[in-house]
Amino acid sequence: MRNYKSIDNMELKEKTPHTILNEIIEAAKECGQVMLQADRANFGIKDKAGKANFVTKYDCKIQEMLEKKLSEILPEAEFWGEEEDCQINRNAEYIFVVDPIDGTTNFIKDYHMSCVSIGLIRNGKRYMGVVHNPYLNETFYAISGEGAYMNGNAIHVSKDDLANSIVLFGSSPYNTELAKASFELAYEYFQKCLDIRRSGSAALDLCAIASGRAEIYFELILSPWDFAAGALIVEEAGGIVTTVEGEELPCLEKSSILARNK
Repeated sequence: MRNYKSIDNMELKEKTPHTILNEIIEAAKECGQVMLQADRANFGIKDKAGKANFVTKYDCKIQEMLEKKLSEILPEAEFWGEEEDCQINRNAEYIFVVDPIDGTTNFIKDYHMSCVSIGLIRNGKRYMGVVHNPYLNETFYAISGEGAYMNGNAIHVSKDDLANSIVLFGSSPYNTELAKASFELAYEYFQKCLDIRRSGSAALDLCAIASGRAEIYFELILSPWDFAAGALIVEEAGGIVTTVEGEELPCLEKSSILARNK
């Protein structure tokens, strides 16, 4: 599928996890600049399956950039991106799971809630996560077991109870059969919490939980690239991430998601 393996394996073995993380962060920031400099008159918008499910030429461009850059950072890793129907070895030690632009509809509408999301799975577990919001120049990141950070500062989930919570949710727009159940659950929370929000970017919603800006986020169906990075960041910030049903969140399968501060 690709052949970008320009880094010698001996050089790879000398890299520390923090070196790898920093290189992933730089790749995400470079891709964020592409978002900021996009020609809004020439997006090349195409429809995908499902309501309001779009892809632009910038989604594809950024994914191509990331496939090349991440292969240079970690040549032995598999690469799985939203905008490519590719076959991966799910038993590989390392798998990058990438959403080049999480929040494409927001990106098209110039509604500044979109980001670059890069998750790294190692031996079937979430290992690293990077989410970069170029509009606010905020980069959230985590390594498993080492805490979560935003722009170099440690972040933590809030301690607020439900009555003092902001609840975020996704309406699963690509799966309209889930719309009624999504809004019914949102209404249940609305009756008990401070207020609710719906941003259009799962990765940024998860980072809002991690940074204490909100306390609960749920969505009834997401793809792995939507939560690969953000779920780890929430967990490393002290939060809890499961399916809506309370089961373990998978790494490489579609799933519902419930992220909360406690």
